[in-house]
This record gives sequence, structure tokens and C-alpha cells, in this order.
Amino acid sequence: MIPNGISRLWLGRMALAFAGVLLTASAIAQIAPARTWPELKEAVQERVNRQAYPLTGMDAKDVAEILGRINSLDRDEWARSWSMTGEKYLNEGRAHEKKKDRHAREKAREAYLAAWRYFGFGAWPTQNSPGKKEAHGRAIEAFRAYAALAQPKIEVIRMPFEGKEITGYLQLPAGVRPAPVVMSVGGLDSYKEFVVEQYGPIYQAAGLGYLALDMPGTGESPIKIDPDSGRIYSRLIDYLLTRKDIDPKRIGFQGVSWGGYWAARMAFLEKDRLRAVTYWAGPVDMYFSREWQIKALGTREYLFDLFPARAGVYGVTELEDFLAYGPKMSLKAAGLLGKPTPPMLLVNGERDSQVPIDDLYLLLRSGSPKDAWVNPEGGHIGRNKEWSDLRIMREVVAPWFARQLKK
Repeated sequence: MIPNGISRLWLGRMALAFAGVLLTASAIAQIAPARTWPELKEAVQERVNRQAYPLTGMDAKDVAEILGRINSLDRDEWARSWSMTGEKYLNEGRAHEKKKDRHAREKAREAYLAAWRYFGFGAWPTQNSPGKKEAHGRAIEAFRAYAALAQPKIEVIRMPFEGKEITGYLQLPAGVRPAPVVMSVGGLDSYKEFVVEQYGPIYQAAGLGYLALDMPGTGESPIKIDPDSGRIYSRLIDYLLTRKDIDPKRIGFQGVSWGGYWAARMAFLEKDRLRAVTYWAGPVDMYFSREWQIKALGTREYLFDLFPARAGVYGVTELEDFLAYGPKMSLKAAGLLGKPTPPMLLVNGERDSQVPIDDLYLLLRSGSPKDAWVNPEGGHIGRNKEWSDLRIMREVVAPWFARQLKK
């Protein structure tokens, strides 16, 4: 019997609210607990010792010193310690640059790149505290100093876009004009600067230019993720087609990890303007399901703060908002999977715990014929002890692009 003054409608609302609380609590309970500080400290040192992502290029002794200054999981404490080492290398780079000779110029480039790595990891994987935001700004400053000294020239592209600005890095291969260019998009935590540092030399060695870009919701992107965010890349294709030093018939597109989603989406949306596309370990459909996210958010393949990084690209902070938003991004739900594409290469590892390998197979089985490279023993990106990101890029991805973008 319902007590006086209490309506059935009110009780119904209360029941739904309570069910929502239970649902949220159930979801949270299924997510593995985050690493403690001692666990994270050990995991970071272990990765830098074997030069594994996201600590490639860093000095193990530097990292040990940085970690020794940190005593908790506080984000600003984290950013502060990494930034101290970043400042050391930034000042070192400035001192070398003042000397003006060729050897000093090379030393300055190396120091600026090191400064970017340390500042950047102080801001990793997402800028969700004042200290991390400041570290990200300093990382950009250090990287711009590196880019200004690069050979061949790294051009900083700035383009007005919906009242804001798109920023990217364009580097063309020496002696090739008009040049083939790959639009190369980073992932959830591997921004356009990472693309330049890691993949730029490999593109160059293959005779390919590249335009390094952030994906929506990360780095300096002017927009967050929504189903129509691919418009930012269509605008950039418009821009590339205006340049006489770029071959309009040899434009490719690559996206890594979350960026792989944009590669797949743009393959459908821009099939007539893109010559070749590499989808590298990106979401397609299952990734966006509630079941997968609850499972994947607890992966130990990712160091820390995976949920804040994933939620941040949508502009949400609550778990239920995040889980509800994801299905809007499914390529299957958008009706794109059966449509034709330019030639595509699909890459990932069978044991990926961050993005389901089923998404690659779904893409492979639909629409136009595609090439695929899957490491049966690989995790996210296809990486394992034998196959690093760089080896996959050097031996699989870049040669494929070189073949597809030949005259």
C-alpha cells in the first residue's frame, strides 16, 4: 500500500534512479582498480628500460630521477617532476642554438626533442589538472623549437576553422615535387608531435611527405569528438589540394589507435580524394559497446588514467555519460561499412585489450577488398617483443603506402 502523499509516479522515478545507481555501481565494480603509486612507478621504469611506448626515446636514468621526486598519484606532482627535467633539456637546447654552428644546431635539436618528451609525458595521457595543462603548453613550445631546426623543413600549418584554428605539421621529402603526402593522425594520447618524432623519419625514408595531425578531442584540435568531426579532415584535404608542391592524386590517410577510427571513417567519406588509407588498431563498432568499455577500462596494458583520457575526447566526465555517448560513433550504426573505399591496409594485434580485434575483422569483411596485417601474438597496435610500433611502421605500413602512392 502506498503511503498518503506519495504518488506512484514518484515511486517509479525513485525506482528508476535507484536502478541507475545500481547499474553504475555494477559497472564501476567490474573495472579493475588503478595502479597504486608503487605499482605505477615500477611499470613506468620497466617500460623505459625496454624502450616501450609511451616512453620511447627517454633516458632510463632521467626517468628514475623523475620518479624519485614523486610520492603519490597527484597529477600536479607528476607534471611538476617531469617538467623539471623538461626544463633542463629546453635550456640546454637554447644554449646550443646560440652557438650557431652545425654541430651545435644538431645538439640543440636533440635537446629540444628530449624536452618535448619529458614535458609531454608530464602532461600524459590527458590534461586534466592545472599542472598537466601547463606541461602540455611547455611541450608544444619545446617541439616548435625542434621543428624550426629540422631538415627537411617542418612547416607549422595553421588554418582557420569554425572560428578557431587547425594546427598541423607538414614535412615533404627532399627532391620530390609534387610530393605524395600521408595525412597522419595520432591517437588518444599520441598527439601530432609523436607522429612527427616516431613516424616522420620513416615516411621520409620511403619518399613520402606527411601532414601530422591531432584527432578531435586531443592536443590542439579545435573540436571534440562527435559523429561529424571528420569534417576537420575534409577541410584539410581541401587545403592540400591548393598546394602546387603536393600531388593531388597521391594523398593518403593513416590513423593509429583511436586515430584509426578517423582513417576508417574518412576512407568511406573521402574515397574519391584519398588514394590509400591505413586503419591501424582503431575503433569501429564493438569498441563503443558498454560491455567492451567496462572490460577494457581495466586493462593493465594502459598505464593510468584511461577513463579520463577516453571520456575527455567526448567532453564528458561521468561514466554513464561516457558509456551512453560511445554508440553514436559506431561506423556500423552510421551505415558506412558496406560502402566502397580506396585501397585500405588494416593493422592490429590479435590480443589487443584496448580495442577489440573483432572491429578489424568486421571492417575487413565489409565493402571493398582490403589488405590486412595481424600479429597473432600482438597486443594493441600489433606490438609485442618482436614487433615494436616502429618496426611495424617501417616494415609494413610505410612500404604499403609507398606502393600505393607511387606515380
